[in-house]
Amino acid sequence: MDDCNKLQTISWPSIYQGLDNQGYSVIDRLLPPHLCQSLAEYYDNDQLFRSQVTMARHGFGSGEYRYFQYPLPDVIAQLRRALYVPLVDIANRWQCAMRLAPHFPAIHDDFIAHCHQAGQCKPTPLILRYGLNDYNCLHQDLYGDWIFPLQVVILLSEPNVDFTGGEFILTEQRPRMQSRAEVVPLKQGDACIFAVYYRPVQGSRGYYRVNMRHGVSRIRSGQRHTLGIIFHDAK
Repeated sequence: MDDCNKLQTISWPSIYQGLDNQGYSVIDRLLPPHLCQSLAEYYDNDQLFRSQVTMARHGFGSGEYRYFQYPLPDVIAQLRRALYVPLVDIANRWQCAMRLAPHFPAIHDDFIAHCHQAGQCKPTPLILRYGLNDYNCLHQDLYGDWIFPLQVVILLSEPNVDFTGGEFILTEQRPRMQSRAEVVPLKQGDACIFAVYYRPVQGSRGYYRVNMRHGVSRIRSGQRHTLGIIFHDAK
């Protein structure tokens, strides 16, 4: 994974701090432009994917996405494994704070084995493609009983060059409070790590759960491609 060597130089304590404080952190320029372009071009290769979803057909929004099939392309498989390793510690800490099971193993292959034993055998990494006026409704990527509480989205297109609009949006719902929304500015190659569903927040009586959702605002021009890395598999 020569193009992903930046994973070795990331200040993970600052990433953890962002995740703890706001439910997300951004890695600037994780992937270089040439690799982003290559990954975006995967979308038109039917042999790489197990299924395609047209969002409007299911009320998810407008646009398309395609789930990769096994075996995953090498760069996708390596990214998934490499990102899991520094994230599993905070994932387990969150689970403990929220009094949730399970405890996740240190290696992604072992975690996937648990998913498959539970009947979650379909790979979940995906590429999303949005065109003019497309958008993605607020949602959570939950595919079974085994849910890794963090996921990653990598923007493959360049804002204000390949597309306009299409901002990545996160919302959080705290108990007995109105939802709070945050727009996360991303550049081509940036990776946003964020909470899949719950994250713990320290309160006066200990930790409580904040419910997170994510989506994409309307595309105003051009075309936007995104790579999604979800660590659990689907039923």
